[in-house]
Amino acid sequence: MNMILQVEHLRGGWDKQLVLDDVNLQVKRGEVLVIVGRSGCGKSTLMQHMLGLLKPWSGKILFNGRNIWESPQALQESRRRWGVLFQSGALLGNLTLLENVMLPLKEYTDISRSDMALVAYSKLETVDLADFADSNPLEVSGGMQKRAGLARAMALDPEVLFFDEPSAGLDPVTSSNLDSLIKSINKSLGTTVVIVTHELASIFAISDRVVMLDGEEHGIIAEGTAMELKENSTDSRVRAFFGRDEFTEKKEE
Repeated sequence: MNMILQVEHLRGGWDKQLVLDDVNLQVKRGEVLVIVGRSGCGKSTLMQHMLGLLKPWSGKILFNGRNIWESPQALQESRRRWGVLFQSGALLGNLTLLENVMLPLKEYTDISRSDMALVAYSKLETVDLADFADSNPLEVSGGMQKRAGLARAMALDPEVLFFDEPSAGLDPVTSSNLDSLIKSINKSLGTTVVIVTHELASIFAISDRVVMLDGEEHGIIAEGTAMELKENSTDSRVRAFFGRDEFTEKKEE
């Protein structure tokens, strides 16, 4: 299986605060990779670097073998192939769900507005929100807002979907339904998925592979399947993270 994303000797952080030091990571095409770790360990910072929102102090971020920072054009073309769902959902309250999903199409394509609407509607159908196309974000539940955000992230048929704490603020049932939707998209479309989360249930339900970061190490301290890390790791930090409760359910086949 070839690599779609590669992080090579990444060193970076915010302002002058070092967060990540000599981080190396490969993301396989078509997999669901979950990034975990305690608060402040650098999970979101790593994702910001992978998305090209933070420029590395040194090292490279490669997408399909190309350094995304080699030129402004390379960065723009890479972003065109990604979809992102941030923790808040980031929907615009003055637009309908349909209009929110249309936003990436307006920015990156020159198709007609009617065609944009057709594409956006089909994405809302994918996340079971077609009946709410004309609703505003504040008129629907938090879970529905997340699903609308996912529809928008899928608008351009991305090769990679990024999620930052997608289950934040959701009840367990809604969170589980969102997990199932993400896994279904991964399986049916072959979309590569990169997720930052701390929710054990989600980690076991949807991940193919997990990497764990540690703030003191400024990088990755463990890598493997969720069950491998839970059952076999001898690192006390890893054992403490995966031993927070008695959750033992294996990820769905």
